[in-house]
Amino acid sequence: MKIFKSILSWLFPVFIGFAIALLVRTYLFGVVRVDGSSMEPNLVNNERAIALKQAKIKHLSVIVFDAYGEDPTAKPGMDYVKRVIGLPGDKITYRDGNLYVNHKLVPQKFINTYQRTTGTAHGAEATKWNLASVAKAHHWGNQPRTVPANEYFVMGDHRYVSNDSRYWGFVKKDKVVGVVKVPFWGNATAKRNVNQRVNDYPQK
Repeated sequence: MKIFKSILSWLFPVFIGFAIALLVRTYLFGVVRVDGSSMEPNLVNNERAIALKQAKIKHLSVIVFDAYGEDPTAKPGMDYVKRVIGLPGDKITYRDGNLYVNHKLVPQKFINTYQRTTGTAHGAEATKWNLASVAKAHHWGNQPRTVPANEYFVMGDHRYVSNDSRYWGFVKKDKVVGVVKVPFWGNATAKRNVNQRVNDYPQK
């Protein structure tokens, strides 16, 4: 009997700890690993970050989402990490090397001039595009004028190589795993450009 009580007293806190860890991982946050170069220079290949599952998604938030069913080339269980450019109801255009949301210039201080200009134009329609034109060019929608309700338009920071919404369309809200945050031990550039609250983002 004493042995049983001793085993029980040891197992109970282990069980409680396991249950708490499971709840935290399911509802609060999880650890994600970046695969590939589409978020460089801010997130590099094999870098680990935290996805906050209850965080509010804002303009320029970096999110992780289930890509299966969004990108036709994605396999089951495949997650992507991208930056939110457009929220529901937004109009998005690119011209003359500049990105506009609701007709207002997006500063994009988190990437360099090449990524803002040549990189953003790559794979779309040369140097000028909008939601309707990229949808038509890549056959992923009925030429939408705005981002639909409960969906997001996303792009990678390394625009020239990123496989993103320009090619296959919007990300549904229920596909989002969480908002990515770089932990305190991450590199300084990533922490500044991924964790930042974008105060200078143009408002509607």
